[in-house]
Amino acid sequence: MWAGASIAPHFATTMSGTVTSQFECQELESTMAKELNQLLETATRSEQEIQSYDKIQVRGLSNDVSSLLSKLVVVKLNGGLGTSMGCKGPKSLISVRNENTFLDLTVLQIEHLNKTYHADVPLVLMNSFNTDEDTKKILQKYRQSQVKIHTFNQSRYPRIDKESLLPIAKGLSLSEESAEAWYPPGHGDIYTSFYNSGLLRTFLQDGKDYIFVSNIDNLGATVDLNILHHLLNPPNGKQCEFLMEVTDKTRADVKGGTLIQYDGKLRLLEIAQVPKTHVDEFKSVTKFKIFNTNNLWISLTAIERLQKQNAINMEIILNPKILGDGRNVIQLETAVGAAIKCFENALGINVPRSRFLPVKTTSDLMLVMSNLYSLHAGSLTMSDKREFRTVPLVKLGSSFTKVQDYLKRLESIPDILELDHLTVSGDVTFGKHVILKGTVIIIANHGDRIDIPPGAVLENKIVSGNLRILDH
Repeated sequence: MWAGASIAPHFATTMSGTVTSQFECQELESTMAKELNQLLETATRSEQEIQSYDKIQVRGLSNDVSSLLSKLVVVKLNGGLGTSMGCKGPKSLISVRNENTFLDLTVLQIEHLNKTYHADVPLVLMNSFNTDEDTKKILQKYRQSQVKIHTFNQSRYPRIDKESLLPIAKGLSLSEESAEAWYPPGHGDIYTSFYNSGLLRTFLQDGKDYIFVSNIDNLGATVDLNILHHLLNPPNGKQCEFLMEVTDKTRADVKGGTLIQYDGKLRLLEIAQVPKTHVDEFKSVTKFKIFNTNNLWISLTAIERLQKQNAINMEIILNPKILGDGRNVIQLETAVGAAIKCFENALGINVPRSRFLPVKTTSDLMLVMSNLYSLHAGSLTMSDKREFRTVPLVKLGSSFTKVQDYLKRLESIPDILELDHLTVSGDVTFGKHVILKGTVIIIANHGDRIDIPPGAVLENKIVSGNLRILDH
């Protein structure tokens, strides 16, 4: 059943079985919907509720922030490559702001926390076999920083041939030739790999209580002291073992996983698990109003207990892929948030949108590199000069997909403080100090080129055809 919502009759249809007449079918559907809604009403308020961040913030903080931070470990998911943005090596090593990489910004954030509050919050990177070597090389640069950095590797699984349903790997050794036969099995692997690494036990012995897990490319996922205080000082005296940060869904987030209630437990529902007939309903911004940011706060004691009991069960996501040589393979993956149902007193917190600032494409990169945000101690905050606190929708075409091409096409990042929507398609370049306002659409048709001149101000404009500035 859906969190905070009643059961729609057509969902009950799939459970109604074969009925001899339309009347009986409708009657059965109605009865089923009524019974399911009565079941929903028997759930306790805390089980049904996804709490507002304001409720937590209003509680305030204790004076001793240092003691709160002494219970925390920050874990960043660092298994991904930068290939989707045309970069080699770990995605975390792509420069995103003032020559700082994702990893630089993460270290700066935690170092600032440690210095400000005289704390010792460690940083842990979950690498994959794709990112481990390059990441370890770059970690040398942080030896003088006030952050202890640890790493562990997630598992590697053999890809499965779609036809034979057998592994395509010929041996366990890993080389450039054999790397394509293996894959990291999604971030749901964190529980087993973290436990097996020995780091979990070490942190428990050091008196740590929670890990804060997030994607390293989410620049909004900073340590939130209000959430940490709420976890360490629960208002009802019951320890929350798993807290998921969710935020309001916009049309840009329709594919994001959402929280539902099922068998009295919060569960993560991903789009890959939804039957095709209900995908449009899943994407609805009115029916499913929130989505998972993948910012998660998880009890270390609970992870150890569940691992020892072999009780962390996550839905398996089947991910079909086509390899470079054309072979069709299957990857079986799990998502870290899917384990929410295994933990006691799990909670969803509806956080401000500012805590979800992922950089998946160069369109996202334009936003975080622009004057829309200011950078302080590794954290990005939206400029006070932005009248509306919403993030503009930016869609850059295929000519901008690779970071290298994107940087060549922009002499400087445009001023987008008053931008609502930008769409760029085709062979387009931007001169220095361009200002974009309102809705701007720039389309260069095949064979055409558009050069936006330096200092141009485009407000609610559609630019198309061929506009080229030539040197003379």
